[in-house]
Amino acid sequence: MSDPQHTTQSAAAPEQPNENDYSTASARNYALVLLTIVYSFNFIDRQLLAILQESIKLELNLSDSQLGLLTGFAFAVFYVTAGIPIARWADRANRRNIVAFSVGLWSLMTALSGAVQNYTQLLIARIGVGVGEAGGSPPSHSIISDIFPATQRASAISFYSMGVNFGILFGFLFGGWLDQYFGWRVAFVVVGVPGIFLALIVRFTLKEPMRGLAEKRQVSDESIPFMQVVSLLWSRVSFRHIAFAAALNAFAGYSTSSWTASFMIRSHSMSTGELGTYLALILGLAGAIGVFGGGLLADRLAHQDKRWYMWLPALTGLVCVPFMVAVYLVDNPYTALMLSIIPGILFNVYLGNAIATTHGLVGLRMRATASAILFLILNIIGLGLGPWTIGILSDYFSTSLGTESLRQAMLYVLPPVMFWSTCHFYMAARTLRRDLEAAPD
Repeated sequence: MSDPQHTTQSAAAPEQPNENDYSTASARNYALVLLTIVYSFNFIDRQLLAILQESIKLELNLSDSQLGLLTGFAFAVFYVTAGIPIARWADRANRRNIVAFSVGLWSLMTALSGAVQNYTQLLIARIGVGVGEAGGSPPSHSIISDIFPATQRASAISFYSMGVNFGILFGFLFGGWLDQYFGWRVAFVVVGVPGIFLALIVRFTLKEPMRGLAEKRQVSDESIPFMQVVSLLWSRVSFRHIAFAAALNAFAGYSTSSWTASFMIRSHSMSTGELGTYLALILGLAGAIGVFGGGLLADRLAHQDKRWYMWLPALTGLVCVPFMVAVYLVDNPYTALMLSIIPGILFNVYLGNAIATTHGLVGLRMRATASAILFLILNIIGLGLGPWTIGILSDYFSTSLGTESLRQAMLYVLPPVMFWSTCHFYMAARTLRRDLEAAPD
């Protein structure tokens, strides 16, 4: 539906969205698969730094705190700061074009990371990646929620969220072997350049859907004020717990994906090629199974009780905790990797459920903004503070523990944070049904 009040939309997308564009399952599935590939590139570019950071640390003479800032807080601040205005734009303009521009930008900045000569230049390049990636998820979430009905939405968004794990898989796999044989600079270029071509595929093959298509409802062209969306979400007790639970889960997940490679290299003397392959399978492939299976199972269980959207991530998070403790206590590297499989599968079960439930709490023209608000909280606490906190603690412990400082930092922080997350998911379930019933049109 066109928006005559916003000339930017008509200029960016002169074609009118057509209800028939997504009348078939094949059209919906094509859009979902393409957006999932985009999200995979998002996390390939983001995750690549984790497997390369030991080589970068050696060449650029960096501390763990500086590495944690690169992968965490500095990236997250610009990611979430850009995310809000981009999401506001996506709630009134052509979302397809925003996604295409964003993937092109972050891919270019990833490729440029291979040419940096010092820490400041690398930091600027990673900030550029963060700004670009801010335009990926909120518009994609909004598109998916418009083309899939509510009864399939958690499954669809969970399928999309597998992009996190596919990105981790290929980031670790390609990054590990490219670093080992060609160096970290080549790895950035090889991973960044294909994303520029992906941007063109999105722009010229993906159709912009009508808003409210899945609900078969007409949507007002009126833009919803940002503070109205914030006020609505904050008034829902379930959302407060969902957001904090997701942020704490992400704190543990992002810290694990950012620092596990360094931990295994330092404490178990593994090579980047071998390690990248193992982590690709554990955090990538197994994680993709977990996140999609979690959304699929939640959609089925929710037919009996919608609180399963929160109960399921609470249960899976609780199961993770003892395995996380064991990973940092065992001496054998392959035992540690085997123990990592269960958390690897279950870490991101929460993601599709949290996003789909958040969309269920708001109106149709609020979805991209609601996603951005959820991601603001999730990424400031999870992505921003998680890896950076572990890096700071590792530096603090290094004077007494040496190379084992990272192991202890992860052991003392991550399992308790994961348990804390499960408590908030459980509390979110208590008011969830009431809050969903009160959602506006």
